[in-house]
Amino acid sequence: MRIIGLTGGIASGKSTVARILERLGAVIINADKLARETVAPGEPAYFAIVAEFGEGILNSDRTLDRQAIGKIVFADPAARRRLERITHPAIAHLAEKKLAALREAGTPVVIYMAPLLIEAGVTSRVDEVWVVYVDQETQVARLMQRDGISHTEALQRLAAQMPMTEKCAYGKVVIENRGTPEELERQVRDIWEKEILRGGD
Repeated sequence: MRIIGLTGGIASGKSTVARILERLGAVIINADKLARETVAPGEPAYFAIVAEFGEGILNSDRTLDRQAIGKIVFADPAARRRLERITHPAIAHLAEKKLAALREAGTPVVIYMAPLLIEAGVTSRVDEVWVVYVDQETQVARLMQRDGISHTEALQRLAAQMPMTEKCAYGKVVIENRGTPEELERQVRDIWEKEILRGGD
């Protein structure tokens, strides 16, 4: 089974690329979805986060308020590290379980989509890394529009991640996403044909 780590900066278009790859036949494991599963009420990581950050981070239905947590951890690197110490091992455990089941089922290609694949030091979980690249200006504009946040908050979130140029150095494949959706689709299809169907010839 070939496991491709798909990563990129925040608002770079990873989900869009993953949807195209899924249509082409890849199975997608989304680390963000795994993260949500691991912090659902009743899970060990959920209790650990509430103990660490207090009940002020809960919605009225006792689920975690992701925006409230985001405001804390994007403004405070030490708080972000404390959160990651709780969530990363839980996500790793669930990811390994899902990958083992797919390997057992004989799945040929799996895309492991993780925004913090490199930062979390889990590139060993994948066979190769594909990076979705976008320039900072486009990133900031997309992030403000997508999350309804200010320019300052958008820059704060970018500062919490590894710079895009640095991420690109890890990529066997770099997918450029500054153009139109049609251009992105064409590019991803070409990469799929070259890297997967023709084995990287």
